[in-house]
Amino acid sequence: MGKNIIVLGTQWGDEGKGKIIDLLSNRVNYIVRYQGGHNAGHTLVVNGKKIVLHLIPSGILRKNITGILGNGVVISPYVFLNEVNMLEKKGYFIKNRIKISNSSFLLLKYHELMDIFREEQLKKKSDNDFYIGTTCRGIGPAYEDKIARRGIRISDLNHMDLLISKLHRNLDFYNFLFRKYYKKPIIEFDSVMKEILDTRNELLKMATDISTILIDANKKNKNVIFEGAQGTFLDIDHGTYPYVTSSNSTSGGASTGSGIGPRSFDYILGVTKCYLTRVGSGPFLTEQLNEIDSHFFKFGKELGSSTGRRRRTGWLDLPLLRKSIQVNSISSLCLTKLDVLDGLKNIKICVSYRSLKNNKKFHEVPDHYKDWEDLEPIYEILPGWNDRTKGIKLFSLLPKNAQNYIRIIEELVKIPIDIISTGPDRLDTIFLRSFLNKLI
Repeated sequence: MGKNIIVLGTQWGDEGKGKIIDLLSNRVNYIVRYQGGHNAGHTLVVNGKKIVLHLIPSGILRKNITGILGNGVVISPYVFLNEVNMLEKKGYFIKNRIKISNSSFLLLKYHELMDIFREEQLKKKSDNDFYIGTTCRGIGPAYEDKIARRGIRISDLNHMDLLISKLHRNLDFYNFLFRKYYKKPIIEFDSVMKEILDTRNELLKMATDISTILIDANKKNKNVIFEGAQGTFLDIDHGTYPYVTSSNSTSGGASTGSGIGPRSFDYILGVTKCYLTRVGSGPFLTEQLNEIDSHFFKFGKELGSSTGRRRRTGWLDLPLLRKSIQVNSISSLCLTKLDVLDGLKNIKICVSYRSLKNNKKFHEVPDHYKDWEDLEPIYEILPGWNDRTKGIKLFSLLPKNAQNYIRIIEELVKIPIDIISTGPDRLDTIFLRSFLNKLI
């Protein structure tokens, strides 16, 4: 039987999952996106050249890979096909290696406008608790339509009379809000229908029953990676709600978002940045607003690959990481961006929290975002290193203090660290414990 491996982020996204999935993809046959939309941005660096993917699975650059968009993904037709064409122009001929679930939902122009209008209005309000800071790509409204049972799926493209009826109904709903509530112009039926008709034939060529493909692949001894977008604490159920995304970015989403059962998964790899970042609003206990932030921003190039927004930065938070390990049943960790810590005199790790009200120590992540305001981080301070780690491929060649930093993390979270990324290129990687032989 083939193996099914989930690779996901343990933090607030931007952990470097794209590079790791691309690196592991030479040992698998399929890579599946199971949630999110084009709000996710995965950056790949191959032979010094950078490629940013938003919808298409990261490993598609390898000719042995079939990329799959599962039913849990919301798909903007224009964005998806533009990304396909971009890769084709770069010499990556992928049209015959991309499959879309018949049950995936379409993200259309009115979803994006709703996202933009809503964010504009919330920005004007004095109560910032309700301003999330979304990517304004229409992801949330598309998932809202799915839950409200008014969504349009790929399979609806085979039933145009029904699709036209659905579209009229949806535009009545959205145009009422645009005109009456947001004081914006309505969106015309013909403009949305053009987007559908322009892309319909290409989408249908790629549409199929994804769960059957994946079950058959395992029977034929084929290996599959399930690629998580965003990160654990952006999960709609388990994240720092309401400052979260609209889908399940934890490991459970791999099953519901692809149509294979939860006992089908063999391994869950958690990708963890050696420090912490988040984009947009929300709790961030170890955030740094000082020269450390400047260091992380400069050497980590901490700008969002989808939005270009500056990421907030801070020290690694181990209570957060332990919670992620628990929620996802993570098998082992991959640490990324170790090289960004080069040159720091001291490195802090948050090992627990302290209440500002009663000085009580906590090891648990708060359930409500307001409860974070009562806490401060308790740090363990470790000596840094001056030697460069960038590009190192053997653990024994790392500076002793870097080795110590990694071992302390491993000891405190109680699971192995099997991969260490020391740079953006796919080859800048250290594998420990014969990881590839153990995994696949």
